[in-house]
Amino acid sequence: MNTQELTTTAIALLKNLIETPSFSSEEQDTAKLIENWFQHYEIHFKRTQNNIWATNLFYDENKPTLLLNSHHDTVKPNNGYTKDPFKAIVEDGKLYGLGSNDAGGCLVSLLATFAYFYKQKDLKYNLVIVASAEEESSGENGLNSMLSVIPKIDVAIVGEPTLMQLAVAEKGLLVFDAIVKGTPSHAAHPNTDNAIYNTIDVLKWFQDYRFEKTSAVLGDVKMTVTQINAGKQHNAVPADVKLVVDVRVNDAYSNQEIVAILQKEAPCERIIPRSLKLNSSSIPMEHPLVQAGITLGRKTYGSPTLSDQAVLSCPSLKLGPGDSTRSHTADEFIYLREIEEGVQIYIKLLNNVL
Repeated sequence: MNTQELTTTAIALLKNLIETPSFSSEEQDTAKLIENWFQHYEIHFKRTQNNIWATNLFYDENKPTLLLNSHHDTVKPNNGYTKDPFKAIVEDGKLYGLGSNDAGGCLVSLLATFAYFYKQKDLKYNLVIVASAEEESSGENGLNSMLSVIPKIDVAIVGEPTLMQLAVAEKGLLVFDAIVKGTPSHAAHPNTDNAIYNTIDVLKWFQDYRFEKTSAVLGDVKMTVTQINAGKQHNAVPADVKLVVDVRVNDAYSNQEIVAILQKEAPCERIIPRSLKLNSSSIPMEHPLVQAGITLGRKTYGSPTLSDQAVLSCPSLKLGPGDSTRSHTADEFIYLREIEEGVQIYIKLLNNVL
């Protein structure tokens, strides 16, 4: 199949996606656009809620399966936009619009790549593609819900903007709600157990604490207190202080291990994780996908940002056109040449593996 024609139609699809609002859990209209794209290329697909997925034509259950995944939902545009976030504007080689960089460019590049290999026989891997919903909200009806629907996968490429470099590991995420207790009282009376003052030492503990195990790719676990709330009136000492703690987990720990450590050691009355499902992820450096990328001159690194990799239990590689630093910014854009390069590198990479 002609890669230039595939790239042209991919860019046209991305323009349509930009001009079709698709906030998390509201992706029904962009799902329809992706259905139309599959129909154009005579690709048999299925839809599960707002997730669109397909397998290669000559799928063989005796072969290992490679997942291609990116998402078609977006965050809401921030107030800093000077351009219409729902209008696909091309200026100086840049395609502007909400979701252009995160992760529309990745999605359409992977769709083009899947179409390129769809009818090929005798591949070493099966291919499954999932255009997923609810990535930005880590929702229940996103990729996580698809893992029991699609065939069992052995390895994955997750499309997120990496400048087409190889993110061979990604930090997981834990968010904790913590409580520091004290004795409630009238502000006019002595109180040696003021919950707000007690919090000073607790905050210092979180600031200074270091987890023992580091990662060659992802570095240290990063723990940050991001929210604090206490008290309702000026003349009353509150009974407790509520904290929110953000923990970015490297691949040396499971989420369960981090929870066990903090619940044992943190000087709080209570510290409870909101979810355990957003795990760190990685792929061995010796995996054929990584080695194929290195052969193509791609560099490896560890990613601090979260993606749908977090819900996968198999080895996974994050790779895609665009730049992560543009994600969620005002006047979001992707270079058209980045999409063209993305399609080319994806195909070359898979040609070396499939």
